Amino acid sequence: MDHPRGRQHPLLLDLLTPDFNAMDTIGTMGQDIKQIERLYDTVAREYAEAFSGEHEKKPQDQVILKRFARLIGDRRPVWDLGCGPGQTTRYLHDLGIDIFGLDLSTRLLEEARRLHPGIHFRKGDMLALDFKDHTIAGAVAFYAIVHFSEGQVRKAFREVFRVLQPGGLFLMTFHIGNETLRVEAFLGKPVQIDFMLFSPECIRNALEACGFAVNDVIEREPYPGVEYASRRGYVLAQKPHVSG
Repeated sequence: MDHPRGRQHPLLLDLLTPDFNAMDTIGTMGQDIKQIERLYDTVAREYAEAFSGEHEKKPQDQVILKRFARLIGDRRPVWDLGCGPGQTTRYLHDLGIDIFGLDLSTRLLEEARRLHPGIHFRKGDMLALDFKDHTIAGAVAFYAIVHFSEGQVRKAFREVFRVLQPGGLFLMTFHIGNETLRVEAFLGKPVQIDFMLFSPECIRNALEACGFAVNDVIEREPYPGVEYASRRGYVLAQKPHVSG
Protein backbone atom coordinates (compact mmCIF):
# COMPACT_ATOMS: atom_id res chain seq x y z
CA MET A 1 0.00 0.00 0.00
CA ASP A 2 1.32 3.44 -0.92
CA HIS A 3 2.03 5.93 1.85
CA PRO A 4 -0.81 8.44 2.30
CA ARG A 5 0.50 11.81 1.25
CA GLY A 6 1.11 14.36 3.97
CA ARG A 7 1.53 12.01 6.91
CA GLN A 8 4.07 9.52 8.08
CA HIS A 9 3.29 5.84 7.71
CA PRO A 10 2.97 4.41 11.25
CA LEU A 11 5.29 1.51 10.52
CA LEU A 12 8.05 3.97 9.63
CA LEU A 13 8.27 5.11 13.24
CA ASP A 14 10.27 1.99 14.06
CA LEU A 15 12.64 2.58 11.18
CA LEU A 16 13.15 6.29 11.73
CA THR A 17 14.05 5.76 15.39
CA PRO A 18 15.55 2.23 15.33
CA ASP A 19 17.53 0.49 18.03
CA PHE A 20 20.93 1.18 16.47
CA ASN A 21 24.28 0.66 18.10
CA ALA A 22 27.14 2.26 16.16
CA MET A 23 30.25 0.16 15.65
CA ASP A 24 33.63 1.64 14.79
CA THR A 25 34.53 -0.18 11.58
CA ILE A 26 32.95 -1.88 8.61
CA GLY A 27 33.25 -5.62 8.94
CA THR A 28 35.40 -7.42 6.38
CA MET A 29 34.08 -10.97 6.74
CA GLY A 30 30.59 -10.18 5.53
CA GLN A 31 27.19 -11.06 6.89
CA ASP A 32 25.59 -14.44 6.44
CA ILE A 33 23.25 -14.33 3.44
CA LYS A 34 20.83 -16.72 5.15
CA GLN A 35 20.59 -14.35 8.11
CA ILE A 36 19.68 -11.49 5.75
CA GLU A 37 17.09 -13.69 4.06
CA ARG A 38 15.54 -14.67 7.42
CA LEU A 39 15.34 -11.03 8.50
CA TYR A 40 13.30 -9.98 5.46
CA ASP A 41 11.15 -13.10 5.54
CA THR A 42 10.27 -12.12 9.13
CA VAL A 43 9.30 -8.51 8.36
CA ALA A 44 8.07 -8.94 4.77
CA ARG A 45 4.49 -7.73 5.21
CA GLU A 46 5.49 -4.81 7.45
CA TYR A 47 8.29 -3.85 5.07
CA ALA A 48 5.95 -3.91 2.08
CA GLU A 49 3.42 -1.70 3.88
CA ALA A 50 6.12 0.76 4.96
CA PHE A 51 8.01 1.11 1.69
CA SER A 52 5.58 0.54 -1.17
CA GLY A 53 5.22 3.87 -2.95
CA GLU A 54 8.22 5.40 -1.15
CA HIS A 55 9.53 7.09 -4.32
CA GLU A 56 6.51 9.38 -4.30
CA LYS A 57 7.96 11.07 -1.22
CA LYS A 58 11.54 11.26 -2.51
CA PRO A 59 11.99 13.77 -5.34
CA GLN A 60 15.62 12.86 -6.03
CA ASP A 61 14.64 9.20 -6.43
CA GLN A 62 12.19 10.24 -9.11
CA VAL A 63 14.76 12.39 -10.92
CA ILE A 64 17.41 9.68 -11.08
CA LEU A 65 14.97 6.90 -11.98
CA LYS A 66 13.53 8.96 -14.84
CA ARG A 67 17.05 9.71 -16.01
CA PHE A 68 17.91 6.01 -15.93
CA ALA A 69 14.75 5.21 -17.89
CA ARG A 70 15.64 7.77 -20.58
CA LEU A 71 19.16 6.37 -20.91
CA ILE A 72 18.00 2.75 -21.13
CA GLY A 73 15.29 3.53 -23.67
CA ASP A 74 14.01 0.35 -25.28
CA ARG A 75 17.02 -1.81 -24.39
CA ARG A 76 16.17 -4.98 -22.50
CA PRO A 77 16.12 -6.69 -20.14
CA VAL A 78 16.57 -4.61 -17.00
CA TRP A 79 16.70 -6.17 -13.52
CA ASP A 80 15.95 -4.63 -10.13
CA LEU A 81 18.43 -6.36 -7.81
CA GLY A 82 17.36 -6.61 -4.19
CA CYS A 83 13.91 -5.52 -5.32
CA GLY A 84 12.13 -6.13 -2.00
CA PRO A 85 8.36 -5.64 -2.43
CA GLY A 86 8.92 -4.20 -5.89
CA GLN A 87 8.45 -0.46 -5.42
CA THR A 88 11.40 0.47 -7.66
CA THR A 89 10.56 -2.25 -10.15
CA ARG A 90 7.05 -0.87 -10.43
CA TYR A 91 8.20 2.72 -10.79
CA LEU A 92 10.43 1.86 -13.74
CA HIS A 93 7.81 -0.46 -15.22
CA ASP A 94 5.36 2.45 -15.21
CA LEU A 95 7.96 4.50 -17.10
CA GLY A 96 7.87 1.90 -19.87
CA ILE A 97 10.96 -0.12 -18.94
CA ASP A 98 10.98 -3.89 -19.55
CA ILE A 99 12.05 -4.74 -16.01
CA PHE A 100 12.03 -7.72 -13.67
CA GLY A 101 12.75 -8.05 -9.94
CA LEU A 102 15.13 -10.29 -8.01
CA ASP A 103 15.42 -10.73 -4.24
CA LEU A 104 16.76 -13.12 -1.61
CA SER A 105 13.59 -13.20 0.47
CA THR A 106 10.83 -15.59 -0.51
CA ARG A 107 8.31 -13.67 1.60
CA LEU A 108 9.23 -10.30 0.13
CA LEU A 109 8.83 -11.79 -3.34
CA GLU A 110 5.36 -12.96 -2.35
CA GLU A 111 4.55 -9.37 -1.39
CA ALA A 112 5.98 -8.08 -4.66
CA ARG A 113 3.85 -10.50 -6.70
CA ARG A 114 0.77 -9.61 -4.67
CA LEU A 115 1.29 -5.87 -5.15
CA HIS A 116 2.47 -5.99 -8.77
CA PRO A 117 0.90 -9.02 -10.47
CA GLY A 118 1.90 -7.89 -13.98
CA ILE A 119 5.65 -7.97 -13.26
CA HIS A 120 7.91 -11.04 -13.11
CA PHE A 121 9.84 -11.55 -9.85
CA ARG A 122 12.28 -14.31 -9.03
CA LYS A 123 14.49 -15.45 -6.18
CA GLY A 124 18.20 -14.81 -6.46
CA ASP A 125 21.41 -13.70 -4.81
CA MET A 126 23.21 -10.54 -5.92
CA LEU A 127 26.50 -12.16 -4.89
CA ALA A 128 25.95 -15.06 -7.30
CA LEU A 129 23.67 -13.94 -10.11
CA ASP A 130 22.12 -16.77 -12.09
CA PHE A 131 22.53 -15.03 -15.45
CA LYS A 132 24.88 -15.66 -18.33
CA ASP A 133 27.63 -13.18 -19.09
CA HIS A 134 26.75 -10.02 -21.06
CA THR A 135 22.98 -10.64 -21.12
CA ILE A 136 21.42 -7.69 -19.24
CA ALA A 137 20.94 -4.18 -20.60
CA GLY A 138 20.67 -2.50 -17.22
CA ALA A 139 20.44 -3.07 -13.48
CA VAL A 140 19.23 -1.03 -10.53
CA ALA A 141 19.99 -1.74 -6.88
CA PHE A 142 18.32 0.62 -4.42
CA TYR A 143 20.05 0.08 -1.04
CA ALA A 144 20.65 -3.56 -1.98
CA ILE A 145 24.16 -3.42 -0.48
CA VAL A 146 22.98 -2.14 2.91
CA HIS A 147 23.90 -5.40 4.69
CA PHE A 148 27.11 -6.11 2.76
CA SER A 149 30.67 -5.72 3.94
CA GLU A 150 33.09 -3.92 1.65
CA GLY A 151 34.29 -7.27 0.35
CA GLN A 152 30.74 -8.37 -0.41
CA VAL A 153 30.06 -5.05 -2.14
CA ARG A 154 33.00 -5.63 -4.46
CA LYS A 155 31.81 -9.17 -5.16
CA ALA A 156 28.31 -7.92 -5.96
CA PHE A 157 29.69 -5.24 -8.30
CA ARG A 158 31.80 -7.86 -10.10
CA GLU A 159 28.68 -9.95 -10.64
CA VAL A 160 26.71 -7.00 -12.00
CA PHE A 161 29.61 -6.11 -14.32
CA ARG A 162 29.79 -9.71 -15.54
CA VAL A 163 26.14 -9.98 -16.53
CA LEU A 164 25.76 -6.52 -18.09
CA GLN A 165 26.01 -6.14 -21.83
CA PRO A 166 28.77 -3.82 -23.12
CA GLY A 167 27.39 -0.32 -22.63
CA GLY A 168 24.99 -1.61 -19.95
CA LEU A 169 23.94 0.77 -17.17
CA PHE A 170 24.01 0.26 -13.42
CA LEU A 171 22.16 2.58 -11.02
CA MET A 172 22.70 1.98 -7.32
CA THR A 173 22.03 3.80 -4.07
CA PHE A 174 23.56 3.60 -0.61
CA HIS A 175 23.69 5.19 2.85
CA ILE A 176 26.65 7.56 3.22
CA GLY A 177 28.97 7.14 6.18
CA ASN A 178 31.90 5.15 7.48
CA GLU A 179 30.35 3.01 10.19
CA THR A 180 28.41 -0.17 10.73
CA LEU A 181 25.12 0.02 12.63
CA ARG A 182 23.98 -2.96 14.67
CA VAL A 183 20.18 -3.22 14.60
CA GLU A 184 18.37 -5.09 17.36
CA ALA A 185 14.79 -4.12 16.43
CA PHE A 186 13.34 -3.52 12.97
CA LEU A 187 9.73 -2.75 12.03
CA GLY A 188 8.50 -3.96 15.40
CA LYS A 189 10.37 -7.27 15.32
CA PRO A 190 13.41 -8.25 17.40
CA VAL A 191 16.35 -8.87 15.07
CA GLN A 192 20.12 -8.79 15.00
CA ILE A 193 21.55 -7.47 11.75
CA ASP A 194 24.17 -4.97 10.65
CA PHE A 195 23.54 -2.01 8.36
CA MET A 196 26.61 -0.78 6.47
CA LEU A 197 27.32 2.83 5.53
CA PHE A 198 29.92 3.68 2.88
CA SER A 199 31.73 6.75 1.66
CA PRO A 200 31.18 7.82 -1.96
CA GLU A 201 34.90 7.30 -2.54
CA CYS A 202 34.66 3.70 -1.35
CA ILE A 203 31.77 2.97 -3.72
CA ARG A 204 33.43 4.72 -6.66
CA ASN A 205 36.68 2.82 -6.09
CA ALA A 206 34.86 -0.51 -5.84
CA LEU A 207 32.99 0.11 -9.09
CA GLU A 208 36.06 1.28 -10.98
CA ALA A 209 38.06 -1.69 -9.72
CA CYS A 210 35.53 -3.94 -11.44
CA GLY A 211 35.87 -2.07 -14.72
CA PHE A 212 32.89 0.30 -14.51
CA ALA A 213 33.03 3.87 -15.74
CA VAL A 214 31.37 6.00 -13.07
CA ASN A 215 29.27 8.58 -14.90
CA ASP A 216 27.77 10.41 -11.93
CA VAL A 217 27.71 10.45 -8.13
CA ILE A 218 24.93 12.39 -6.43
CA GLU A 219 24.68 13.04 -2.70
CA ARG A 220 21.69 14.38 -0.78
CA GLU A 221 20.46 15.01 2.73
CA PRO A 222 17.73 12.73 4.16
CA TYR A 223 14.06 13.64 3.75
CA PRO A 224 12.81 14.40 7.29
CA GLY A 225 9.98 12.21 8.52
CA VAL A 226 10.21 9.99 5.45
CA GLU A 227 13.34 7.89 5.92
CA TYR A 228 16.16 7.09 8.32
CA ALA A 229 18.29 10.20 8.89
CA SER A 230 21.38 9.23 6.91
CA ARG A 231 22.79 11.04 3.90
CA ARG A 232 22.11 9.20 0.64
CA GLY A 233 24.23 8.49 -2.41
CA TYR A 234 23.19 7.67 -5.99
CA VAL A 235 25.70 6.33 -8.49
CA LEU A 236 25.18 5.86 -12.22
CA ALA A 237 27.84 3.64 -13.76
CA GLN A 238 28.33 1.99 -17.13
CA LYS A 239 30.10 -1.07 -18.45
CA PRO A 240 32.34 0.18 -21.26
CA HIS A 241 31.53 -0.66 -24.86
CA VAL A 242 33.82 -3.19 -26.47
CA SER A 243 36.56 -1.31 -28.32
CA GLY A 244 37.55 -2.10 -31.86
